[in-house]
Amino acid sequence: MPIDIPDVVIDRLPLYYRLLARLELEGRAVVSSQELGAELGVTPAQIRKDLSYFGRFGKQGRGYSVARLTEELRSILGLDTRWQVAVIGIGRLGRAIASYPGFEGQGFDIVAMYDANPKLVNTDIDGRIVRNVNQLDADLRKQPVDIGIVAVPAEVAQDVVDTLVHAGVHAILNYTPLRVQVPDGVELRHINPVLFLQSMTYHLKRVRADR
Repeated sequence: MPIDIPDVVIDRLPLYYRLLARLELEGRAVVSSQELGAELGVTPAQIRKDLSYFGRFGKQGRGYSVARLTEELRSILGLDTRWQVAVIGIGRLGRAIASYPGFEGQGFDIVAMYDANPKLVNTDIDGRIVRNVNQLDADLRKQPVDIGIVAVPAEVAQDVVDTLVHAGVHAILNYTPLRVQVPDGVELRHINPVLFLQSMTYHLKRVRADR
């Protein structure tokens, strides 16, 4: 039976990978859990426990091989594969997401873009033609994608997500304020910058009060 790995552990793996990739570029050969923990604000014991879910990567007293652990995490996270991504909603946010140059270098290829605005449909953005969102289901059944990024108005977010699910998309990144629902077996992540800002202002207000 597969080991049930907590989501919080999975969420930390990209942080480990990003730091290790930087250390590898800097020419580091070995790194300790203490050094990793100091950089990331995670205890060395937690790092060792997180990594132990996936195997034994270091030797006590000698640390981790940066090159080996980086490559192992690339494989664990699926970053050794090219992932096909569709962006639905090409307003200001969606356009920024679709044009972000950092995706390609990490294995994510934006292969399709969709919108309902007639002024955007059939326009060229970075060499890709924006398709009418009405074609989403038919297009994805012909040319499937792995991940859908949703940046549409909240009132149509669930409909778009339902279309992605019905077309066989199993991973969705939701940038809308609506907490959309998906069936079991579909990986869903919500990203709402306003919520993060509101939690930050709570702390800012306390700091001001202390002053």
